[in-house]
Amino acid sequence: MRLSQASGIWLRGLWCLACTMAVFALAAQQQGTRLRLLDEALSHKEQFVKEKQDVILRLKKRLAANPNASLEVKFEINDALYNQYRSFIYDSAFGYAKRLINLGYQMNDPDRIGYAKTQMGFITLSAGMFKETFDTLNTVRISDLSEPNKLEYYALMARALYDNCDYNKDANYCDIYIRMADKYIEFATSLSDPDSYNFLYLKGLHNLREQRSDESIRYLNKLLDGDFRLTTHQFAITASTLSFLHLKLGDTTQAINLLVGACISDIQSATKETLAMTRLAELLYMNGQVEEAYKYINQSMDDAIFYGAKQRKSEVGAILPVIAASRLNYIDNQRKTLLGYSIGLTMLSVLTIIFALSTLFQFRKLRRQDRVIRKTNENLTVTNGLLSEANKIKEEYLGYYFNINSEYIEKIEKFKRSVDQKLISKKYDEIRFVMSRIDLKKEREELYYSFDKVFLKLFPDFVATFNSYFSEEDQVKLESDQLLNTELRIFALIRMGISDSDKLAKILGYSVNTIYAYKNRVKSKSLIPNDEFEQRIMEIEAT
Repeated sequence: MRLSQASGIWLRGLWCLACTMAVFALAAQQQGTRLRLLDEALSHKEQFVKEKQDVILRLKKRLAANPNASLEVKFEINDALYNQYRSFIYDSAFGYAKRLINLGYQMNDPDRIGYAKTQMGFITLSAGMFKETFDTLNTVRISDLSEPNKLEYYALMARALYDNCDYNKDANYCDIYIRMADKYIEFATSLSDPDSYNFLYLKGLHNLREQRSDESIRYLNKLLDGDFRLTTHQFAITASTLSFLHLKLGDTTQAINLLVGACISDIQSATKETLAMTRLAELLYMNGQVEEAYKYINQSMDDAIFYGAKQRKSEVGAILPVIAASRLNYIDNQRKTLLGYSIGLTMLSVLTIIFALSTLFQFRKLRRQDRVIRKTNENLTVTNGLLSEANKIKEEYLGYYFNINSEYIEKIEKFKRSVDQKLISKKYDEIRFVMSRIDLKKEREELYYSFDKVFLKLFPDFVATFNSYFSEEDQVKLESDQLLNTELRIFALIRMGISDSDKLAKILGYSVNTIYAYKNRVKSKSLIPNDEFEQRIMEIEAT
């Protein structure tokens, strides 16, 4: 009897083991199928990008064909262009958001102004510019917004606060950010239909932050149950969030499947501002699928470079070297194994020689791949150095910008008070006297002096390096009270990235022809070929 019972237990155990292995095999097969679908979508990636570019081109032609259209029509077309660019190309989206703000002010429409500023906030947040995001959103007059625009504003504020917490990871401030974000979620959901995408997604996001994973999944699953007609972008966002939740619950397979769906949707909508592909590469890497992880992290870096926001490139750049190094180790181990086999089989007949030649060919192929990977890492190092320098310059000039602006605002306030007093006292002749005291030439000189001072703080060796490009008699000799002269200032602005002659002319108050004349005169005296001179200027390093 006991023998029979033991046999039954053993058979049941064997059956359970077989079922478990079958489940794992099926899951692996399903995952492989989904990854093949992703690879299929990637093969058509350029086609989806071309379709978006065609839409953008039609909108631009429509805008060009309506130069005398009403401001409302111009706002509508520029808004359509912004929405095409907002997750596609950062610089273009930023430019159209600025146009929307200007058009809103021209129309004197508070609702459109608030809407446009909200769109600007979305773009700066996507670039990781938290201060600029909050500075912009805090100028929006919420009471002037229509209900749909209020909802979008509240949702964006909540996301900005959550993202700020995730970025800073400071326990002292995170609780404050999350409480504030929760309030904005509450405001947004109060304006939403309980059966709408906004309501369900925001509820899911709120419950995620409150550590109520099951409740969050319940809300988000409603969006994917087939009753909702989500846009491809909405589907990608929902699937990415659900993936994070399933990963928290330990279901890595479901997390990967959801991220694959999000990536396919991003490719189909030509969305470049996304982290779904990066997260997928990370999960595959942790799952031991190094080759797939390397392939997808490179796709993610391509998208980040195409979009153009520094934060996205930094985020991808943080994980890419790790995966590349792991792949390099994998390839190196593979090489060593093949080499060992070749040595062991050299004692065999002619087949051994054929195998050895094949191994040698593979070895050379691997060496080429190694060089490509090392070159990629070198490029990443250079990119990180440029990002570090750019951050330093940005920080320095932000302080300079706000200091200059505050001084001008103070002068304007004094001028306004003086004119107001004269108007009240009806001393109209004295107003002309007050205005005559404004010395624009002196103001411009002070502006130049401030720029020169900050620039030389960042590039203290600029003048010496610049002079090294000339023979002694042609070198710049500055007066004792000069920091930079006009020629040096032109090339200082070029070193800051302003190479367009129109922009240089506007900044310095000269004509474009004068700028060309200055540049040509300097280059003609230089010891360096004209076509290389500006590149050498760009190579002067900040300290």
